[in-house]
Amino acid sequence: MNVVPLIDVLLVLLVIFMIIPHRQTGLRAEIPQPTPPVSQPQPEPDIIVVQVLDGGSLKINEQAVAREALRSRLEEILRSRANHTAFVRGNAVVEFQIVAKVIDVMWSAGISSVGLLTPQLEQGH
Repeated sequence: MNVVPLIDVLLVLLVIFMIIPHRQTGLRAEIPQPTPPVSQPQPEPDIIVVQVLDGGSLKINEQAVAREALRSRLEEILRSRANHTAFVRGNAVVEFQIVAKVIDVMWSAGISSVGLLTPQLEQGH
């Protein structure tokens, strides 16, 4: 078999493929740029913590709340949540009677499960 004609065809194809890329111009492609980050409002924490401080003052997730407004504020928070679990954190010098009243208000607001947070639980021991 004579390979000389095949070499001629090979050289012609080589020249064609060497010239064609130089004549073609590509399309301009504009790469999409990422959008600047938009500050989103802080979502409410998943856990509801009612803190009973010295003197009987109350906080819900670090926001001060009056005793009279505790039930309405808890009902407002629970409207948008499927999980109706909450925790009570009290200082060491808080009377049990105050904590018991807070737990009673939490039950009446619709909280299905109330837990007590202690310093040992918060540290993970």
